[in-house]
Amino acid sequence: MKVGVFLGDYRPTEGGAFTFQDEVVGALARLAGESRHEFTLITRDTQALQSAAGGLDLLAYQKPPLWEALSLRVGRSFSGLRGRRWLRTRFEHTARAAGIQYLWFTTPRSLEIDLPYLTIVYDLQHRLQPWFPEVNEFGAWYSRESPYSRFLPRAAAIIAGTQAGRDEIAHFYGVPERRIKLLPHPTPGFALQAAPQPRVALDKFGLPEQYLFYPAQFWAHKNHANLLLALAHLRDLHGLTLPLALVGSDHGNRPYIEDLARQLNLPVHFLGFVSQDELIALYQHAFALTYVTLFGPENLPPLEAMALGCPVVASQVAGAEEQLGEAALLVEATRPEDIAAAILRLHQEPELRAALIERGRARAARWTVDDFVRGVFKILDDFEPYRRTWR
Repeated sequence: MKVGVFLGDYRPTEGGAFTFQDEVVGALARLAGESRHEFTLITRDTQALQSAAGGLDLLAYQKPPLWEALSLRVGRSFSGLRGRRWLRTRFEHTARAAGIQYLWFTTPRSLEIDLPYLTIVYDLQHRLQPWFPEVNEFGAWYSRESPYSRFLPRAAAIIAGTQAGRDEIAHFYGVPERRIKLLPHPTPGFALQAAPQPRVALDKFGLPEQYLFYPAQFWAHKNHANLLLALAHLRDLHGLTLPLALVGSDHGNRPYIEDLARQLNLPVHFLGFVSQDELIALYQHAFALTYVTLFGPENLPPLEAMALGCPVVASQVAGAEEQLGEAALLVEATRPEDIAAAILRLHQEPELRAALIERGRARAARWTVDDFVRGVFKILDDFEPYRRTWR
């Protein structure tokens, strides 16, 4: 099949979504020769991809105007209009003219399309926890739900990283489980391949010898507030003060977290957006990663930390045990005392900390981006007999 690989408009500041897509493109460029299918990268910015494409074809598309999507939905609701070419988007006309037979969406950000397609779901937390501002306010809930409700039931295949994620897709959107493919999200290659970074790389941040680390954008669901309360609990009840280093872009919640840190009189370092080399050094020299997000079922930073020799305290969200196994201390992240207890254990039990580092390295090495891309090749192979039944 000729497969169009649709890329979302992610920026480095968007964190894990950008990292995942960037690494998938690199792996596809390396491994495309192993597949019998042809691949064309579809992007709004073909110039930016020239060097990363590795000889793959590039196809440019333009973001459709709002009126086009609205007119399509109205038109498709009238049976007498079905079969009319104008009921296809300009994007689909472009893809078909290029000979594309199947679309692989590397991102949950979808476009209206009648060609068969593969997509991926990171989370359905707008359904499970709709009260968070980032999935609720100013139409955010509808901007998530509307494309999912139209896009997921029509997919030829959907990638879920865990059985928990698979169950959620089947439950909320009625998709048969045989069309939901289990393919764990890979440990980012930059973490698996990183060389040790010197401690001096962190001097610019003024961090002490021991610190906790939490790389997360400032959304409410990232749960910074309960982490700060846990650190106050550690200090006030156990006499243990561990500074916290935070990196990540602000999505509206950082001022609140800064105020809370001041009220609690905690040593918190807000580092903003950091380079990849700085991120690696922060992982490698941290006492522990405290990844206390309230969203699941999968998260990349715990895998990054494990690959870089940083022990992990993580939220016991649905899917966490599947992803992290016994290589992390899992906590009820809405309970500051539980977070504090896990950090205290690491501090009092150095042998446990060493064991988590060893288990973490092994766990992180189990899933690479090459494994993920080869898994997609298998999904495409399985669908090819169906696709050859029409022109």
